[in-house]
Amino acid sequence: MASPAQIHIAKLERALQAKSVELTLANLRIQQLEILLREQRVQFLGPRSETLSDLQQLLLIEQEPGASLEEVQAEARRDPVKTVRERKPHPGRHRLPEHLPRVEETIVCAPEDCCCAQCGVEMAVIGYDESEVLDREPVKYFVRVRRREKRACRRCEDAAVVAAELPERIVEKGLASDAVVIDTVIAKYCDHLPLYRQETMLERETGIEISRATLDGWVMRVGELLQSVSEAMRKDLLKAPYLQADETTVMVQTHDKRGSDHQAYLWQYGAPGGETVFNFRMGRERDGPVKFLGEWEGILQTDGYQAYEGVGGPKLKHVGCWAHARRKFVDAVKVNPDDGEAAQMVIRMDALFLVDREARDKAMSAAERAALRRAYSDEWVREIRMVCERLVVEALPRSALGKAAAYTLNMWAKLARCFEYGEVELSNNVAENSMRPVALGRKNWLHVGSQKSGPKVAAILSVVESCRRLDVPVREYLAAVLPGLDKKSVRQVEPLTPTRWWAAMRG
Repeated sequence: MASPAQIHIAKLERALQAKSVELTLANLRIQQLEILLREQRVQFLGPRSETLSDLQQLLLIEQEPGASLEEVQAEARRDPVKTVRERKPHPGRHRLPEHLPRVEETIVCAPEDCCCAQCGVEMAVIGYDESEVLDREPVKYFVRVRRREKRACRRCEDAAVVAAELPERIVEKGLASDAVVIDTVIAKYCDHLPLYRQETMLERETGIEISRATLDGWVMRVGELLQSVSEAMRKDLLKAPYLQADETTVMVQTHDKRGSDHQAYLWQYGAPGGETVFNFRMGRERDGPVKFLGEWEGILQTDGYQAYEGVGGPKLKHVGCWAHARRKFVDAVKVNPDDGEAAQMVIRMDALFLVDREARDKAMSAAERAALRRAYSDEWVREIRMVCERLVVEALPRSALGKAAAYTLNMWAKLARCFEYGEVELSNNVAENSMRPVALGRKNWLHVGSQKSGPKVAAILSVVESCRRLDVPVREYLAAVLPGLDKKSVRQVEPLTPTRWWAAMRG
């Protein structure tokens, strides 16, 4: 039987153990709060770029406990594909484009410089020093007066009067020409210039007061006409074997008594190197991609949003985005610059992208790129998974590193599937880049005027962004396609998508 002293000592040991557990939990809680605080500071005050310098990455690995300088150097040498981005030499002074017209201006010598300083005889012109500068003429507004010729027979009193037929216009009986209407659309959706600023500029330049409601009517007319083109683009898009998708928010005026805007969504679907189509939806539910894709069966690349699950036909293959996984580890480095584990992971994922850059620089086919990936990427992929499985156990679940490792493992099946198809990119960045104009635009024009306006805005964005992707001159395209578009049948609209129209123009 234990003595009173032994019982007392046992009680003290249990109390100390309980206190130790409490202190451990408190320290973990403090670490978690510190991590959350650093994450918030980085989010509001930190750099937005996802690029880490190669020197910073290698130094972070060197600072990691247990990593020697030799191991750091071996990490940098292990792959034949260079892990350091080469800097391109400066191209020097740019040559102005040859397609721009040249207006020559001759600057003559001053009269006192035309005669020889020694003998006084007039000197001959022996040549010119030429230099080029980019110049412009201010926009010139004018009133175009159209006089329609009318004809009648002088011999027949009851003969009908014949008048010349007016050309088709975007806005019938409108105050502005097609060029002014197109400029308004381009200024808003290419240059992100809201209509109230355009209203002020027009009054300043022309002295005419044109209300923003009128300007909005022009824009919505263009959106209404382009909806048929957008639908034709959607049909073409669903013939592609590989698509990328993404979504972003856009505020919509509801015109109800609440006085607040509704958060709607623009879903975007596109083929890398081809057209892209925006689809306006009032919500972010699965119903959007389900209706857009229908029974499409191909390769769909998206981020980790769950609404893309179960869409398309039964044979649809869903792949993930390595840029999103890499971004999580970049965030971990921003939160804790001394985190060598996160920096190492960024380097491993950078190696995957460098392999693809090698294939892109050499213009490899899909089969050749797949072979290059098998030769150089497989080892990195296996190591990434192995390290993530370890980090999930070792790192705090709520820490940036723990969340990055958990995200990568949760998406692993889709991420690994990228390497099964040579035509698939490692990231969804092409789709994300097509969302940037929307993000810039909504900072300026703030919201969509109504729910009915949403599909019209989506149609304009589809055409404008597709023209940007394909290097199609958007002003020339809209001027050629819009007039009389509402009178064309579905079959007549099909050749007017940006891809088909531009191919026909180039012969």
